[in-house]
Amino acid sequence: MKFTKTLTLAVLAAPLALAGCVTNATTGQQTASKTALYGLGGAAVCGIVGALTNGSKGARNSALACGAVGAGIGGYMDYQEKKLRESLANTNIEIERQGNQIKLVMPESVTFATGSASLSGSAQSALAAAAQTLVQYPDTTITINGHTDNTGNDSINEPLSRNRALSVATYLQSRGVAVNRMTTAGYGSRQPIASNATAEGRAQNRRVEILINPDQNAINAAQR
Repeated sequence: MKFTKTLTLAVLAAPLALAGCVTNATTGQQTASKTALYGLGGAAVCGIVGALTNGSKGARNSALACGAVGAGIGGYMDYQEKKLRESLANTNIEIERQGNQIKLVMPESVTFATGSASLSGSAQSALAAAAQTLVQYPDTTITINGHTDNTGNDSINEPLSRNRALSVATYLQSRGVAVNRMTTAGYGSRQPIASNATAEGRAQNRRVEILINPDQNAINAAQR
C-alpha cells in the first residue's frame, strides 16, 4: 500500500514541478523557480501526501505545515498576491506587499461618496473579485481599517471610518469570506499617509486598507 501511495505521489508531483518552471530568456533553459520550490512545489507535494493519508483537510494542513519550513508561507502569500493583482488590475485599488503581509488600499474616489459609508458599484465589483481569491486562500486573517482626512472633527470622522470598514467587511462576507477571519477598525484622521494641507494629500488619506496576513493559529494547528 505504501508503495502505491509513493508511486501516486511521484506521478502527481511531476506535472506540478513542470508547472513551477521558469525559462531563462538568454539560454532558453527551463528551471524551477525559487517560489515554486519553497512554496507551491514543496507545499503541493506535501499536500498530496496529506490528501493520500488524511483527505482534503489533510492536504491543506500538510501543505501549510510543509510550507512553514523555509519560505513556504511566503510562497502561500505570493500566489494570493499574484491572483489579487490579476483580478484587481483595472480597479484603481493599490496592492502593496510588506514581508508576508498583503495590503489592499481602496481610495475613497472609487469606494464611497463623500460622507457616505455605502459602497459604490465599482467598489462592489472590485471586492467581489478580491473575495474570490480570499475564499480560495482561507489560512489568512483580514484586518479592514477605515481612514479619513482631517476635514471636520473626530466625532464625525471616526464613526465614518468605522462604518466604511464595516461596509467592506459585510460585503466580503456576502461573497463567501468567513466573518471570523475579519476584524474592522476606524481611525478617523489619526493615521494620515500624506499631508492634509493639500487637496491631493487629503484625497490619499481618505481610504480603506485591507491587511491580509498568514493566520498564525492555522499555521500552528497544521504543525501539530
